Amino acid sequence: MAFLEEVRRATQKRLLFLPHAIRQMSRPERMITPQEVERVVMTGELVEDYPHDSRGHSCLLLGLGDADRAIHVVCSPKADYVAVITAYLPDTTQWSSDYRRRR
Repeated sequence: MAFLEEVRRATQKRLLFLPHAIRQMSRPERMITPQEVERVVMTGELVEDYPHDSRGHSCLLLGLGDADRAIHVVCSPKADYVAVITAYLPDTTQWSSDYRRRR
């Protein structure tokens, strides 16, 4: 839980959307807003932890966006910000029905 708290503390300073995240969020079938991503990061649950990620310790979070749609966000906390690596709508062909476990 300490890592999730670190993510949320860094988010209060600044969210930095990496180019890949912006491309994924902007896909017509997704249209995920920065506000939805911030809500997921601040209130969502930790689904997967990636302590040895080449971009630095990162994690996959699950939360609810507008109209209660499930959103996955991969992010990595830094000293002064959280880097949003990607954000997408999880697919039930790849995830369990609750979006918490890979198939």
